[in-house]
Amino acid sequence: MEKVRVEEAVGLSLCHDITAMTPGFKGPLFKRGHVIADEDIEKLLDIGKRHVYVGEIGPDLVHEEDCAIRLAAAVPVSGAHYEGPSEGKVLLISDTRGMLRVDTGLLERINLIGDITIAAMPDHSRIEEGDRLASMRIVPLFTKEIQIAEAEKLCSETLLIKLLPYLEKTAGIIITGSEIYSGRIKDRFENVARQKLSYFPGKVLEAKICDDDTDMIIAAARELMDRGADLLVFSGGMSVDPDDLTPGAIKRLGADIVSYGVPSQPGNMTLVAYIGDIPVLGVPGAAIHLPTTVFDVLLPQIYTGQKFTKRDLVRLGEGGLCRMCSECHYPNCTFGRY
Repeated sequence: MEKVRVEEAVGLSLCHDITAMTPGFKGPLFKRGHVIADEDIEKLLDIGKRHVYVGEIGPDLVHEEDCAIRLAAAVPVSGAHYEGPSEGKVLLISDTRGMLRVDTGLLERINLIGDITIAAMPDHSRIEEGDRLASMRIVPLFTKEIQIAEAEKLCSETLLIKLLPYLEKTAGIIITGSEIYSGRIKDRFENVARQKLSYFPGKVLEAKICDDDTDMIIAAARELMDRGADLLVFSGGMSVDPDDLTPGAIKRLGADIVSYGVPSQPGNMTLVAYIGDIPVLGVPGAAIHLPTTVFDVLLPQIYTGQKFTKRDLVRLGEGGLCRMCSECHYPNCTFGRY
């Protein structure tokens, strides 16, 4: 490989893409392998290229496009595909809806190697078909073989990126409160819950309204589970007032309470529990009044079948404060990043 002045490069083969940026266009002006002709010289000078690399690459170096191809091969992702390489990088594109998982510790280790850069969407991102998930490239035109080999070794030990598809679930909704049960006020949670759950595959079995009666709440939940509900969503009675019975009823159902209360607002009083493998959510009243709460943040992980730990929920603290924008942009915002 040799660096030569463009005027002296006629008849020689480029070792790398030449990228041009003009109004309305950014892309390769000449591709790797292009044989430079006389008419190319002015075009190269016009974009500020006075020198180019030509000839063969040394045995200890790897070209940027070959690096990108090898990085893609080292990070296979079910439910997604790679596009490129183009301009030295490959893009990972989703083929399905689901939740993205990124091993952030491994990502940091790879990006500390030197020339390698992998940029990914945040861990736990809600993904639509066609979304960009990650981009991989090196910074220079060439890097040492040892760097790519190190990245490949790290990726062989642990999956860097996973795209978890949504699973079908049968949800049961239990709404508590004497004021609703008696008909004094109209329930507003059922429509909210149905709308949010409808984004995910599966169905809502039924929404049951219960009085402030622990035995009635427990009986309603057990009936729904007997009929096939594998997700229970409770609303009402989720504060710390003496007559708020829902958390106690959930505990008496035999649920393993992961957390009652999370460091995130709105939705601070959210309860997360499991009855065996059945996820149980206690959703505070903020979900009725606000477009986005912790309820929205938790659903993707529930529908991909991953269980929450206390640590997962504690991590909601970073990014857990909603900006309360006049127009909600969730999930394209900082809320719920953990």
